Amino acid sequence: MFKAMKWKKPPLNKVYEALAVIADGRIKITGNTAQIVSSSGNKTYQVIYSPKKNAITANDNGSFWQGYLGYTCIAFLLKKGLVEFDHGLAKYLKGFMWKDMAGRFKHDYNQIDAFVEQEIAKKHPNFNLAEFHKQLEKILADAMKLDLNRLRSPKKPPAGY
Repeated sequence: MFKAMKWKKPPLNKVYEALAVIADGRIKITGNTAQIVSSSGNKTYQVIYSPKKNAITANDNGSFWQGYLGYTCIAFLLKKGLVEFDHGLAKYLKGFMWKDMAGRFKHDYNQIDAFVEQEIAKKHPNFNLAEFHKQLEKILADAMKLDLNRLRSPKKPPAGY
């Protein structure tokens, strides 16, 4: 009998990135597919969702190479309403250049998140970091509770910046 592959749990940082996609308006959904533009604006990723198979796939690097539920999939689930969230969270993550931060901090998600949180606190003095983390953890837990099957992406991640 065929056993479906499941997604690995991603780092919490991928929820930050997913909310940034929504805040920046970089997602376009058509039915059960989406096109997501990178923060640099130079790459476009594809998400394909199959409700019938309870499955999703995407060609972002994390989804394609690492096998965890990538930020593009999470953005799709949020935007499509499959995972509920406080829409006000997204405003905190608007305008960040994720590719640049990944290079600057050598893909250390803890350092990236700490930098992002410092920048948010500068812009929003009443920012409640503990509540923010609590809500991001809930988003991630709810996404993983969907127990989505992992489809193989038909396309490799786009190259370039």
